[in-house]
Amino acid sequence: MNMTEFETPETLGAGVVKRPTRLADGRELIYYDDPGTTLGAERGIDTRDLGPRPDTATMRRDVLTGDWISVAAARQNRAFLPPAHLDPLAPQSETNPSEIPSLYDVAVFENKSPSFGPALAEAHGDAPAAADAPQGLADLDAPGLGRSRTSVGRCEVVCFSPEHSGSFGTQSRTRARTVIEAWADRTAALSALPGVQQVFPFENRGEAIGVTLPHPHGQIYAYPYVTPRTTSLLRAIDEQGDDLFTRILDVERASERVILAGEHWTAFVPFAARWPLEVHVLPHRHVADFSETTDAERDELAPLYLRLLRGIDALYDTPTPYIAAWHQAPVHTGRDVVRLNLQITSPRRAADKLKFLAGSEAAMGAWIGDVPPETAAERLRAAVESVPEVTA
Repeated sequence: MNMTEFETPETLGAGVVKRPTRLADGRELIYYDDPGTTLGAERGIDTRDLGPRPDTATMRRDVLTGDWISVAAARQNRAFLPPAHLDPLAPQSETNPSEIPSLYDVAVFENKSPSFGPALAEAHGDAPAAADAPQGLADLDAPGLGRSRTSVGRCEVVCFSPEHSGSFGTQSRTRARTVIEAWADRTAALSALPGVQQVFPFENRGEAIGVTLPHPHGQIYAYPYVTPRTTSLLRAIDEQGDDLFTRILDVERASERVILAGEHWTAFVPFAARWPLEVHVLPHRHVADFSETTDAERDELAPLYLRLLRGIDALYDTPTPYIAAWHQAPVHTGRDVVRLNLQITSPRRAADKLKFLAGSEAAMGAWIGDVPPETAAERLRAAVESVPEVTA
């Protein structure tokens, strides 16, 4: 295999080393090496003969709700539960022309069939400008039927490990800290792209959630608008006050719903949980997104988050499906009032039962809780306490 050596690696927090390169079709690939990694500086060159990237998708506005719907037909071609020897997120081999040329610790790359991008509102590096790009939130919020815009932005895949199966919770403390550093670095970089309004790191885990790759990985979406969920949150803050997250944290920390608490973070089942398994994690001070967290906050988050996920898995004899969603403040608005927070949700309501969204939830957005939050917190706290503290 042809090899390349990175001439300008960058050392980030906790000793993580960042090594950027490109895939054969020009997509960005970034290796994030663990501190003390056994990997050398050289990495393989992607020599695949790849066709052109799909055109940037188009989004359409639902005039009844104001939501923008990205119509990304190229996503129909993505891999679906491939065998281990054809894992597209494993390091390339002679028999597996995967997306990542070399063995890695953590790797981040642009999605081959993204929901947003690669075009941006303005040309940036080798990313083209969209022909009909939104120029701001005022344009997006304007009324009218039949409105469409180019789905500018960026979608990235974050590989937590070269192993074929697992999740964030199966990683070591060191590896978890490397992933957190990657989230912070990518949040800052994606927030600076033209047209990007919000950056969203997340992990989908389990076939019951719709996961099509068992490889331990997450994603990062950089949206060209402020998402509906965050728009609702901003309205709530306008109504309740700019200190809403501070007051939420005070109330939850004084409740029986706390699962784990450290110097910098608290995990709890929220007062009005929708899902049978739902946990939120809040930092103790106001930070808008991962890029604003300190080394000390990231250092504590790694073992706390791992223990929480391992406790969730300890509830039953088989791994628990979930969505782990890192809600961050928009890039250009609300940064002094919207606090970074994690929301983990799972439809699992028993060992062999899932909660499916029926008419009230799916059609009307009127939720019915199956499990009292205090009961869920008691069970989850016991499960977490059965898991050893994460030391390695």
